[in-house]
Amino acid sequence: MIDTHCHIDFEEYDKDRTEVIKRAKEKLDAVIISGIGLESNKKLLEYCRNDNFIYPTLGFHPIRSHEVSLEELKQTQQHIIENKKDILAIGEVGLDFYYVKDKTIRNIQMERFKTFVKLSNEYKIPLLIHSRDAYKKALNLILEHEDIPYVIFHCYSGSYKTAKRIMEHDNYFMSFSAMLAYSKPHQELVEKIPVEHMVTETDSPYLALTKEERNEPINVKIAIEKIAELKNMDPKTVDEITTKNAKKAFNI
Repeated sequence: MIDTHCHIDFEEYDKDRTEVIKRAKEKLDAVIISGIGLESNKKLLEYCRNDNFIYPTLGFHPIRSHEVSLEELKQTQQHIIENKKDILAIGEVGLDFYYVKDKTIRNIQMERFKTFVKLSNEYKIPLLIHSRDAYKKALNLILEHEDIPYVIFHCYSGSYKTAKRIMEHDNYFMSFSAMLAYSKPHQELVEKIPVEHMVTETDSPYLALTKEERNEPINVKIAIEKIAELKNMDPKTVDEITTKNAKKAFNI
């Protein structure tokens, strides 16, 4: 099992991070931590250095992209270029039209997302995408570039119509979390999407089974078990396929 997207560098784990990682190591093959901005990227890069279990991706979260200066944007991208050999992907980057309704800010998100897509294409680095209520736009933008090696749609919640377009590409994957335990829309998607296009994640500390809980990487097993249940498959088989997909997409 691989948690392809989490944030265990966040302060929510400051008191027991070692124990959280220990629990993950007992069951998982790897954990991937995603950066959300320049300072976050620097922090987790050092945190993951020389570790063969925890791996980094460096990103620029769309929610605050309009608040960041062009200079910081350029610094973030230069930092990614300088450390491209030490990361698994560029991400999370993307679009968030769920929280952002203002058209002007959405346009800023689009323009800044484009720069990271171009970076992924130019340096042939996998792209880890955050997209809420904007999957079609994100996909159309990505399809303009032919040299992006792999694309992972983090916590996919788009339409099945868009999912079918994603599945036209063998190097595109959709990620699902423990939300499958309670989210009917996600369950309906998983019933239709072949496991060959899936990877698993937790998005820890978010997306726990209840609002009171703090999520953690070990809970990726819940996603595996629910996928198996929904598709009437052996959990071991689901684990093997999704782990293989993750290792291929992130070159682990």
